[in-house]
Amino acid sequence: MHILFVTATRIGDAILSTGLLSYLIDRYPSARITVAAGPAAASLFEPMPKLERLIVMRKRRGSSHWAELWSQCIGHRWDLVVDLRRSAISWLLFARERRIAPPTDLERHRVRHLAATLGLEAAPPAPVCWSWEKDEQRAADMIPGNHPVLAIAAAANWPGKQWRAEYFASLVERLTGPAGILPDARIAVLAATEERDQVLPLLDSIPADRLLDFVGQTDLSLAAAVLKRCTLFIGNDSGLMHMAAATGTPTLGLFGPSHTTHYAPWGEHTAWVRTAKSYEEIVGAPGYDHRTTGTLMDSLTIDMAESAARELWQRAVEASNSNDRRLA
Repeated sequence: MHILFVTATRIGDAILSTGLLSYLIDRYPSARITVAAGPAAASLFEPMPKLERLIVMRKRRGSSHWAELWSQCIGHRWDLVVDLRRSAISWLLFARERRIAPPTDLERHRVRHLAATLGLEAAPPAPVCWSWEKDEQRAADMIPGNHPVLAIAAAANWPGKQWRAEYFASLVERLTGPAGILPDARIAVLAATEERDQVLPLLDSIPADRLLDFVGQTDLSLAAAVLKRCTLFIGNDSGLMHMAAATGTPTLGLFGPSHTTHYAPWGEHTAWVRTAKSYEEIVGAPGYDHRTTGTLMDSLTIDMAESAARELWQRAVEASNSNDRRLA
């Protein structure tokens, strides 16, 4: 069975689509799957089981990237085309069955929205993260032993969604101090190479013997393997936040100028906390322009983030204790 799966350009959206791929892999054991994704997200799918081909869709002038995708796919007869981009391409290919994502609904979570493509919205399959075995081994070397690790993703894809690095530093000090939920934990800081300046105040605030500086040190497969080994994750609304949630690590997302109803971290051990100002208040403010704004997260206080982190951690600990009792 040959399946074409057309997914997102952005990393976060691509991660949120992986539950559908996992479902298709389980449902069709003999499937050979071609994934078409944007360049930022494409490597997410390289370790995926059943992957026959990965097509990297680089945006071209005049939307010619769609014509390029068509030219790479027209020679096949597809058993199933799943198009999460709602393009015309799906209707211009030979396919026994087509499933097109419904129009975006910001009042419904993205995972549930995408699941509706396959009629699975009542029980949407959770996102997953695949990693190469070599990256699992590297992650074990990078985070050895069982010492608790607090993972922090203090950058974001645009400044408005980025909580100040100084606030992250204060939050880390509280959570890993003597009265914190993870006393003396090591702190893993993850970001892209070009984001180092954004997170530098946080890096400079962490004692050298407890800092795990992974800025620019991980590709997506290795980042997923690293996050699996972390004890707790806190970060802005970003691809790393969705990745952490998909690995099963307790994940707290920090929100301001984005929709929690649509993009909150998905999973059993996840939570979010947002600015005191609503999304509508933020984007409706006079002079708002996402291209030129600085951070819009200042009404999210350190106290608010700490309270949310403690509550999430308590739930995660209680769930772990409950599982231990059931296994005893």
